[in-house]
Amino acid sequence: MIAVREIHEIAEFERVLQLYNEIWHFERGDPPVTLELMCAFSHAGNYVAGAFDGDRLVGGSVGFFAADGTLHSHITGTTVRRGVGLELKLHQRRWALERGLERITWTYDPLVRRNAHFNLSKLGAHPQEYLPCFYGVMDDAINQGDESDRLLASWPLTAPHVEALARREPNVTPVPEDAVVALADEGGRPVVRRADAPTVLVGLPADIEALRRTDPGAAKAWRHAVRDVLGGLMAEGRQVTGFCEKSFYVVERV
Repeated sequence: MIAVREIHEIAEFERVLQLYNEIWHFERGDPPVTLELMCAFSHAGNYVAGAFDGDRLVGGSVGFFAADGTLHSHITGTTVRRGVGLELKLHQRRWALERGLERITWTYDPLVRRNAHFNLSKLGAHPQEYLPCFYGVMDDAINQGDESDRLLASWPLTAPHVEALARREPNVTPVPEDAVVALADEGGRPVVRRADAPTVLVGLPADIEALRRTDPGAAKAWRHAVRDVLGGLMAEGRQVTGFCEKSFYVVERV
């Protein structure tokens, strides 16, 4: 049974930092959040929470209030146990609603299939903006050497589809029969195709993290292809409305 709660003590913040280091292996002493920031965030009433399996910390999340009256979820990390990330996000949603907030935002790597599926299909968030190389070139063990393109995800907490997903009801993105694949995975390489239909599918590599280790050239090709195709479509005003088959962004003309 996973229990999620706010944390306030230095010893617990240290455990969160250790958890993050176990996930990302930051080698140069530059974690995405520091002990001092967690202390300050928590004291100022921002969101700092841990997920516990008994006494064992298995997840942590840090967020702060944004200028537009939303909560920005800066970093959330979990161990490999399934369901921990969902429990953290649902706790974060309840926390935000109790404080009168209607939206949570965060950024994520658009190339990671499981994150896209989780954020769009399981939570009901919508990508709002494509941010090329948002954090510069990364040097942690998972992202080392890669440019940090990110999608800014927006989670409308009281939208009917989000409320349904929070009740663990399934949500399937409908895909029209005339949708076309604008970016396909062929033999592990990105292949750009036509993108002139009202609904376009943008594919992702099966495992970008493994590809960074085994074929950095292919990983870089995917980074730039997704940036050009998905980022280009969003820059034109098209909207990402879902993620289908755990493989494709669904992008529609509005």
